[in-house]
Amino acid sequence: MAGHAEPYDDRAECAGPLVPEHRVLKSLLGAWALAACAPAEAEAVEEHLGACGACADEALRLRGAVGLLQRPESLDLDPGLRARVMESCLQRRPPRVPVPEWAAAYDTETARLDALLQDFGASEWHAPVRLRWYESDEASSRRTTVAGVIAHLMTVDGLVAVALGLEDPLGGAAAVRPTPWDRTEAYWRAARLPPTRSVRTPWREQSRTLVRTASLTDGGAGRLPVSYGDYALPLRDAMLDRAFECWVHAEDIAEAVDYPYEPPSGRHLHRIVDLAARMLPAVLEHRRQHGLASPVERRPVVVGKPGRSLRLEIEGSGGGEWLIPLDSPAAEGSAEHEVAHVALDGAEFCRLAAGHLPPREAAAGQVGDRDAIRDVLFAAASMSRL
Repeated sequence: MAGHAEPYDDRAECAGPLVPEHRVLKSLLGAWALAACAPAEAEAVEEHLGACGACADEALRLRGAVGLLQRPESLDLDPGLRARVMESCLQRRPPRVPVPEWAAAYDTETARLDALLQDFGASEWHAPVRLRWYESDEASSRRTTVAGVIAHLMTVDGLVAVALGLEDPLGGAAAVRPTPWDRTEAYWRAARLPPTRSVRTPWREQSRTLVRTASLTDGGAGRLPVSYGDYALPLRDAMLDRAFECWVHAEDIAEAVDYPYEPPSGRHLHRIVDLAARMLPAVLEHRRQHGLASPVERRPVVVGKPGRSLRLEIEGSGGGEWLIPLDSPAAEGSAEHEVAHVALDGAEFCRLAAGHLPPREAAAGQVGDRDAIRDVLFAAASMSRL
């Protein structure tokens, strides 16, 4: 370390390497304990410790303190830990304004992502991230940064904010259409510079405000329509949709910085899968109208009557079974009219619906009508978006 060498003495030139005096070596003990010394300094300190009992005791104390600062246990928290702690606390003291069950997944996933972001340095915030989705049955992607992903989440969460009468994060930036894609593009275009770590605070504040407002207005609020431009979802489903996207993009971010990230808890994962399963019949109908799914024999469909169905079996955490009507969103799924059966892991199905998994690689098990199976898998992937 510069500044600690003794003044040059020509009488010592032939006596071997220069040895720093005691006060210099003692000042290096803290750096030595942290393994922050240069090799020559570390060698000099260790040689000194063999001859100086006072410094040896101090070095031992400092090394012990450093050991207390280190955390050898895994820093990867169980995604269900927060929910379990909150549930235990709330059993002891119920909240004055409870969070609706349909908003709990969003509350948890935004908190988990925020915990991942809290220790990021400048380089991590600018790490490249590739957002992926399926469009016209082809894999699509868009390159951005960690900060750009958070800006995207904040902008699309703004659809819920607008529905609740809150401030729109787009501000004065005008989107061509009120779709997630157009809103994100408008936000990125309006920014004079690429997003930085400063986007974390408004995103987190907005997510907390959304949960708080949804909690205060619960009653009929869960049915409040949230427009996505091309379609609308009731607030209770929109909050699940936002929880889903938050988790998916948290995985994108974690992958970009080489950090592990777990799927949501089983309870929340089940709700996310249920939302996707409920949306599949309408997506199938839309694809069929555009020639992207197998045609069916057209006959009058009585609302709520059984029709051809595919059994979607989700295994593992968040698992369950859903009967997906194949011929019309107005039909009812029926075990008696089951023509195909598909089995997938819960997280795998969600990654399929997020456009992160090719439909041809998705199913762990397939039995029955091959066209029906293909239609459902591609319909699931087509639900993805930027």
